[in-house]
This record gives sequence, structure tokens and C-alpha cells, in this order.
Amino acid sequence: MGASGTTFVLAVLAATVLNAAVLCSGGSTSSFVRKDEKSGDMPLDSDVFKVPPGHNAPQQVHITQGDHVGKAVIVSWVTVEEPGSNTVMYWAENSDHKHKAKGKVTKYKFYNYTSGYIHHCTIKNLESDTKYYYEVGIDHTTRTFWFTTPPEVGPDVPYTFGLIGDLGQTYDSNSTLTHYEQNPTKGQTVLFVGDLSYADNYPNHDNVRWDTWARFVERSVAYQPWIWTAGNHELDYAPEIGETKPFKPFTHRYHVPFKASNSTAPLWYSIKRASAYIIVLSSYSAYGKYTPQYKWLEQELPKVNRSETPWLIVLLHSPWYNSNHYHYMEGESMRVMFEPWFVKYKVDVVFAGHVHAYERSHRVSNIAYNVVNGICTPVNDLSAPVYVTIGDGGNIEGLANNMTVPQPEYSAFREASFGHATFDIKNRTHAYYGWHRNQDGYAVQADTMWFSNRYWNPIDDSTSAQS
Repeated sequence: MGASGTTFVLAVLAATVLNAAVLCSGGSTSSFVRKDEKSGDMPLDSDVFKVPPGHNAPQQVHITQGDHVGKAVIVSWVTVEEPGSNTVMYWAENSDHKHKAKGKVTKYKFYNYTSGYIHHCTIKNLESDTKYYYEVGIDHTTRTFWFTTPPEVGPDVPYTFGLIGDLGQTYDSNSTLTHYEQNPTKGQTVLFVGDLSYADNYPNHDNVRWDTWARFVERSVAYQPWIWTAGNHELDYAPEIGETKPFKPFTHRYHVPFKASNSTAPLWYSIKRASAYIIVLSSYSAYGKYTPQYKWLEQELPKVNRSETPWLIVLLHSPWYNSNHYHYMEGESMRVMFEPWFVKYKVDVVFAGHVHAYERSHRVSNIAYNVVNGICTPVNDLSAPVYVTIGDGGNIEGLANNMTVPQPEYSAFREASFGHATFDIKNRTHAYYGWHRNQDGYAVQADTMWFSNRYWNPIDDSTSAQS
């Protein structure tokens, strides 16, 4: 057994003691108990929602990847008093040469709300693995931030992703974000699996809560990219108040590089980052045969070169394998459409949200059923991905703690707690995954797994196989 395997065994033993996990017909359901009551949204005068000082000061600053390979960044921000400058000034660390890029400005109305001036600017041709500073608010109140570009795309490039979903803006949400920021396994980019602000929980989908949420997360997303997935709380479909265009606030506020992967809509797209190929899907856009999303994914998966990007990661919102009564089987129709492709192309892991709890599956598939044969039970499949539900960011709707009993065999570990995770790619063969609950210290991992890459090292990496 190598050092990584020894580390994994020790982690599993420690988790067993700490969690007092209860074994059942599946994997384990943690016996850790936390309070059930919902966490209220932080009040509007909370310091995390504070408007930056100064005339027309840029606020709600956030970045995401701006091209397919990680050499561009989309910088977005909002000004309130007037449009102000569309320009981003940026420069590499230890360089005196400053560059300029000019963006575009937009705004939107939603019922009785009118947004501020929303700016999006793509800065291109960046050097790999380089720290850049950038300024927004030129000519008025200037604010300065920074980010680090990813290494050049390659098969053995180490890189660490954070995983957050269904965050909202409660006290628990703040705890989740703080734990992610303080995690000693430092995430370099967040893979966000949908449900951002929960503004639609307010009367008339109060879009002020889109503004407060963006100010709340600015402390992270202005400094490292968050890769966006749309959830059901981004739909903002409200015909009762005359709002019939789905995803209007989300698509105005959060731009993604969908055209770089030949997508026809910003709700499904792909990027390469370091040694990972990341595919983002939309659970709430049409995905039946012949639809744009279906046709795009059908053409996208064969393009993935595992010799260049060994790790194939899929983000979506509604989980396909979910043993919680909350949102039970809501992802089933999408699973039926796409799961055979995920097995064929050996997807490593699928991250989902929607269910406000945590769950990790074994590698299973359920693709033999053909209506008449009755074969409809998930089976172990080493070509299948691990399915992780991480919709446990801390939103106002509270925890989903009504789990099915007994635990199904495909389920490796589950717990109704808020938290976040990291996916730490070591090389083309191995990645280390850890889930952190908010009640623990920043370094404590409540669930862990050593992933073996499905293309380069397709061994049985289930926790039962390694324990």
C-alpha cells in the first residue's frame, strides 16, 4: 500500500470514530446530529452586505473563467449612481506595464425592481500560473483586487477545486463560506452547483437580495473564479407578476464563456482548467433528444482528450442518485437521457446540489433497463462516476434530514449537515476529496475519498475497497 492509501485508511478510521457512523444496507448514514431549525437570512444591515464607500464605487465584484482554456477572465461588477467606466485596468505582479480592457454594461427590470449598471469585461491573453491585479471604477472610486491564473492545461497539473452549492445568505451560509476560506486545503477555484441568492423566496422575488448576495460573496469570488451552474432558484419564473423570461436576473448578472465551447446558451458549457475538463449542464433547460442541450453534450463528450485533461467532471443541479425524500427522483429523467454517455466516456465525478444535505455514492450505473426487461437496479460499475450531492451551503430553507430507510446500496455516505468540499487533483491518476461540515474545525474532514482516475487508473476506489 502506498502513502496515499495509508493516508486514506487513517482518514477513514478517524472519520468512523468522530462520526460514530451507523452501518446499514448501503454505506453509512452519519449519526452526527445538528439543530434542525432553519437559519434566517442575515439582516440587510449586516456587515457582510456593506456597500463599499465612495461615489459610484464598484460593488458585487466577481470573476469567472473567460475562455475555454483558462487564459481569460470575465470581470463583472455593478455601479449604482451612474454607469461609470467600463474599463478594467490589469497588470501582472512584479510588472510595471498596465493593460486596459473595455467591457459592456447592461441592466434589467424585474417587476418593481430596476438593477444597477451591470458591467462585464473579458480580459484576454493572460499568462499561465501568474498573479494579476485588476482595478475597476476608473475615474470615480477605484477598487483593486487580484487573482491567479491556472497553470497551463496538462495531464499531471495539480489543482484544487472548492465545491459549494445552494448557498443563500443566512448565518449558516456565512459559516460555510468562512470554512471554505479557512480550509487549509486551499481551493483555487469554486465549482458552484447552483442556487445562489434565494431571492425568489421573498415577495415578488425581491431582487435586492441578488444585490446583497453578490456583496456577501465578493470576499471570495472577486479573488478566485467561481464556475457557475444554474439551479431552480435561478429560474425566477413568475408569471403571476408578469415575469415570464426564465433566468433573467441570473443571466444578466453572471456571464460565462459558453460560446468558447460552441454552446448556444449560457446554461450549459464546458471549460478546461489545469488537468480537468469541466462540463456544466442545466437541469432546468430542455434536455430531451434533439434539443440544443442534448445535441451539444452529444458532440461535446467525444472532444474530451483524457491525455490532455484526464479528470472529467460534470456539474449539474438536480442529483441523479439521491436517497433523501427531499427532491426524491427529480433528476431521474435527465439521468435516463445522459447516464449511458457518462459511463461510455468514463466521467470521474458528478457534483450536484438541490438537496440540502450531503451524500456520496459508490460507482454505480443503472443503464440496462429497456422498459420490458425489468432490470432497473443500480449496479456497481467501475466505468461510472461517483455522484456527490453537496447542496448543503446553508440556505434559508434549512436542512433536508428525511432520508430513506434503509440506506440504498449505492449510497456510500450521507449526512444532513451544512458544509463544503474540496477536490484536490494530485496528478493524472489520483485526486483527494474531502467534505467539511460547518460544526467542525476548519481542518476537520467528515468524509474523504481517494479518487482513481477512470481513464488512467480505473481500479476500484470505493471506500469499502480501501478500508
